[in-house]
Parts: sequence; structure tokens; C-alpha cells
Amino acid sequence: MHTITECYAEENYTLWLRFNDGLEGHVYLGDLVCTKYFRMLCDVNTFNRVAVDPVENTVMWEGGIKLDPEVLYRDLASKVQSALH
Repeated sequence: MHTITECYAEENYTLWLRFNDGLEGHVYLGDLVCTKYFRMLCDVNTFNRVAVDPVENTVMWEGGIKLDPEVLYRDLASKVQSALH
């Protein structure tokens, strides 16, 4: 299982993430944050208050919003793999 060790918000609903195996990079969440389930993250100030959940080691926001670290890992790993080819 992959866990997030560091994260911070960047412009345009993007997160910079580092995982426990050293993989790091940028994940764009703009398509996700304005959906029905994540609409409170559409507010840039709220989005920017992202943190690492100390128990589950994933990204989280106030109100209990969390994202699956495995999905974020796969997204980031596929971008890194594509960049190598």
C-alpha cells in the first residue's frame, strides 16, 4: 500500500505529492473538485488547506474529505511513466 508523506496545494487545483517509496510530482484535481461530491473544494481557499491525514496517510480536507492514495499514486505513476517514453 502506498502512503502520502508530504503534500501541498498549488495553483489551478493541483497537488504536489510525495509517496513513501519516493515517487513525487503533481496531480491535477480540477476535474474532480467541482463535481457534486467534492464541490466544497471548488473554493480555492478550502482546496489550499489540504493536509496529510496522520492516521491514513492520505490527503484530507476539513469536513472529512479524503482521497484514496492508491488512485493518486496510479495517476502520478502513469504520468511519470509516460514522460519517460
